[in-house]
Amino acid sequence: MLLSQVETPSYVIDEGKLIENLKVLERVQQEAGCKILLAQKAFSNFCVYPLIGKYLAGTTASGLYEARLGKEEMGKENHVFAPAYKEADMDEMVKLCDHIIFNSVAQLMKYKSKCIDAGVSIGLRINPECSTQEDHAIYDPCAKGSRLGVTLDNLKKALADDSTALDGVDGLHFHTLCEQNSDDLETTVKVAKEKFGQYLDKMSWINMGGGHHISRTDYDVNRLIRVINDVKETYNLDVYLEPGEAIALNAGYLVTEVLDIVDNEIKTLILDASAACHMPDVLEMPYRPPLKDSGEWGEKPYEYRLSSYTCLAGDIIGDYSFDKEIKVGDRLIFEDMAIYSMVKNNTFNGIPLPNIYLLNANGDCQLIKKFGYEDFKNRLS
Repeated sequence: MLLSQVETPSYVIDEGKLIENLKVLERVQQEAGCKILLAQKAFSNFCVYPLIGKYLAGTTASGLYEARLGKEEMGKENHVFAPAYKEADMDEMVKLCDHIIFNSVAQLMKYKSKCIDAGVSIGLRINPECSTQEDHAIYDPCAKGSRLGVTLDNLKKALADDSTALDGVDGLHFHTLCEQNSDDLETTVKVAKEKFGQYLDKMSWINMGGGHHISRTDYDVNRLIRVINDVKETYNLDVYLEPGEAIALNAGYLVTEVLDIVDNEIKTLILDASAACHMPDVLEMPYRPPLKDSGEWGEKPYEYRLSSYTCLAGDIIGDYSFDKEIKVGDRLIFEDMAIYSMVKNNTFNGIPLPNIYLLNANGDCQLIKKFGYEDFKNRLS
């Protein structure tokens, strides 16, 4: 089946683009001697986990279910970080994961012995208090009052109360970036070394988290490799990165059909895809998703606002222009739709979930998953 023939709405994972990204990450692993993990919170389509596992060291999870998925479907290194863990989950978590990273000293002390008994490598997330974000404050873990990671002052207080608090801890973790280049990582690493260097000396690994847009065309890969090698040489540490977007960046599409056109001062295309249901980050970040064969508002002669057939008045995808008039029944293809789409979608209004296809190198789309009424119904009772 060709891309032009898939049922709408549908997500399409581009296997060729995925491999291009993975080869860039493989180069970083080889030249920096580090390990890169798939952050499943951004992309969890396990149909391609065997492919990803050929290039990367494993997976990282944000909770029990992702940890199970990584263990079952990739079966390589399996890490987890969560702001807190439920007691009921920990007995299974220590069986699934190689590394468990804690967000607070209190959580560390609560579960440390269980991890040690199970042979799990223990990590503690730190907060360098070094914000490099210019946009998207919602994704800034170093924002004032952040609940994510232990600040230097709080770590010192914990050690003053109990000097053994870091005993048994193998590594430190920080995650401060969102869609950023390696210059921001270099800035963060410098601050982390200044503040936490005395503790890094006692560790065997460091995890530099995600938010690294390594596979983006303008990303400075050579700088990344230099930063990693410097940390390794300074502290004799193993280095982990856990990007999510970099694995599947620009490696997916959302194919949709125009159902109607409403003209009320602005011509609005009513699509069978939804920002609220199928690409929530459009409203949450917010951002304007790339659309094949379109331009900015005013750039091309035919201008339209793109919306959905949900009842949410604000379910607006964005304003676009085209070289030709758009008609009911036309298909539009949103790009960069592999990341934070399928993992965050929902069935608000009873809107169906898009099907999932895999586009191979020969241009053939294979149906991976078809969703229907039962998928909607079974979530609710």
